[in-house]
Amino acid sequence: MTITSAMPTAKARPRRTRTKRVSGLPALKLSQLLPSHIDLRDPLKAVLVCEDCKTWVPITGMQSRIQKLVPHHTGKANEADAIRCRSSNRKVVFDMTIPEWRQALTDADKDTSSRRSTTVLRKPKTAPAPAVMHIATSKPVQAEDEPGDGRAPWLLREMKWASTASAVSETDTRRAQVPAGAAPLGAPPVPLKTLHPKRPER
Repeated sequence: MTITSAMPTAKARPRRTRTKRVSGLPALKLSQLLPSHIDLRDPLKAVLVCEDCKTWVPITGMQSRIQKLVPHHTGKANEADAIRCRSSNRKVVFDMTIPEWRQALTDADKDTSSRRSTTVLRKPKTAPAPAVMHIATSKPVQAEDEPGDGRAPWLLREMKWASTASAVSETDTRRAQVPAGAAPLGAPPVPLKTLHPKRPER
């Protein structure tokens, strides 16, 4: 018959453990903990988050001279290994009152709610510029009004210019016909002689 030894699992402990033992670790001060890691709503059932195992642990001795954390394991009861947390029986110093804790908790909630996530505006992705060799060898794009009948682009430009040449000529002729006395009012007369300024004598 073979006897195998199984690792014991953590057992559920009463919420208030009476013992005179005190841990040798430095005492926990409530003012040095996060307000959200402390629960003093019921002074006789105060709890806080253990710094070592990060679990909520009751505080014993609320009506006695010394307050400390109850002995507890690092894992869940009846599931994890029975490993005693080193902060068991650790002394707790109440260096803040319940109203002070409530005010600190309210201030922490306001500070958290004010830190809202900002909307990240992503820049649109732009297509990379083509290389110079691609630009030089690219085929010219025809305008919408240019017929794609295979004629050379320079011939199409000459045809367009010929169709608008008469209208341009008429516009230039009308622009040159300025009536007499059409000079701007208050304008100085235009000098007809070439001026040759002389340097002042020293």
